[in-house]
Amino acid sequence: MVSGAGPGSVLAAFAHPDDAELWAGATLALHAWSAVVTVVVPHRDDVRDAEARKGAAALGVELRQVARLDHATVQELLLEAQPEIVITHPLNDVHPEHREVATAVLAAVPEPRIATGRPSRLYTCDTYNSLTLDGPVRADVIVDATATFDTKMAALYEHASQPIEQHFGPMAENLGRLWGARIGTRYAEAFTAVPILGCLPGASHL
Repeated sequence: MVSGAGPGSVLAAFAHPDDAELWAGATLALHAWSAVVTVVVPHRDDVRDAEARKGAAALGVELRQVARLDHATVQELLLEAQPEIVITHPLNDVHPEHREVATAVLAAVPEPRIATGRPSRLYTCDTYNSLTLDGPVRADVIVDATATFDTKMAALYEHASQPIEQHFGPMAENLGRLWGARIGTRYAEAFTAVPILGCLPGASHL
């Protein structure tokens, strides 16, 4: 968001039902206090789809479940929702399905931007232990997540079919503390700005 203004509407596109909570949950919950936040994930199965709905409800965000997050689907969603901010996975994520969604989002953004002026900002989120195929995540923006970190973790634990307690929960806690230490807060989440038609956001935070 621009300094001094309220947070802008957000569309967050992720590959798996628990990705929104794991990588950006506290930031999404923070924005949802005063803006429309929509999380888009592909359908998986009945169990994981139900967990996605519970997780979204815990975060206070809207959920869209689609058959597939390909270029055409993302472009249609962007034209319909006209979000100010888009969040997705790193383009060089270690997970191939994360990379596939990120590539689809990047390809889908230019036409809606030309047609509607939105999105105005595109960010990628964190990943496993903040390591991409090209090395550590480069964080352009670190968001103080302290106020909504408990909300993030509660939403993450709604994904009971996944190894949250054994693996993802401790990793989320560690990453939150590490990013928080960099800005002097208890918890934080990291994002990287991606150019849209050669333009980067002029704000220092989402």
